Amino acid sequence: MKKIVFGLAAFATAGVVFALAISTPKPRYSVEQWRAFESSGDAAAGRRIFFAGGCDSCHASPGQPDRLRLGGGLELKTPFGSFFPPNISSDRTDGVGAWRNVDLANAMLSGVSPRGEHYYPAFPYTSYQRMTPGDVADLITFLRTLPAVQGKAPAHQLPFPFSIRRAVGLWKQLFFYNAAFPPDPTQSAEWNLGRYLVDGPGHCGECHTPRNVLGAMQPGLYLTGAPAPDRKGKTPNLTGAVLADWTKADIVEALTSGFTPAGDVLGAGMTGVVRNLAQLPQSDREAIAAYLKSLPPRGAPVTAKLP
Repeated sequence: MKKIVFGLAAFATAGVVFALAISTPKPRYSVEQWRAFESSGDAAAGRRIFFAGGCDSCHASPGQPDRLRLGGGLELKTPFGSFFPPNISSDRTDGVGAWRNVDLANAMLSGVSPRGEHYYPAFPYTSYQRMTPGDVADLITFLRTLPAVQGKAPAHQLPFPFSIRRAVGLWKQLFFYNAAFPPDPTQSAEWNLGRYLVDGPGHCGECHTPRNVLGAMQPGLYLTGAPAPDRKGKTPNLTGAVLADWTKADIVEALTSGFTPAGDVLGAGMTGVVRNLAQLPQSDREAIAAYLKSLPPRGAPVTAKLP
């Protein structure tokens, strides 16, 4: 009997050790690996990435009109609990003003904080992981030019077991590959730029892709529409299943002004997306349109119209 108990205890201990080992946060870059980008960065280029990613949509301080006051604190309600995006202003105590470039890189590309902890994937690093090091360096350079905002966002409100942050490491083992996003040499430069903006900093799939019971995007249904983040309605299918009758120019116009070919206006969450994408160069919106137009029809038919 003692041997059985001892064996079970040893097995359980080994399981715990294994779980701890595979759930350890794994930042993509060390300080040495990132050194070439530590002192680089262009604020003007970073502004473009800021608006491509719609950073203000989650991180702007609620209840005030300045979209560049990035004090965080907006409540994001999900099936797993409420998340509160952090302060990413230039404040050195409460924001990211004291962060090194490599700190932002590992946060956005690996979902690992400067303290070596996992970020929850409500922060869409599952998409940001595809961003280039240069774009991350440019982005933090731009963030340093923005106003410092004092105050930290509230703590996440998550029930057990979702409150166990270390468990995110196990989730990453299943659904996060922590890797770069090489261009497709068989496609044009415009197409590759569009894919990069849509699938990387633009993180369109985070709202437009159905998720499984563990909250991970379903790859086979990428961009085919999903329940809206506020749980009110559904985001539309962005593949050829819906956009077949839209021209490239139609998509560019919708991303610039919000007006659809039918004369409707993109509303709900797309209001902020259009506001941000309108800040990009015309060539970026054209690249996004080219990529979306190339997507074959996927997913179930969507009866809801755009928006």
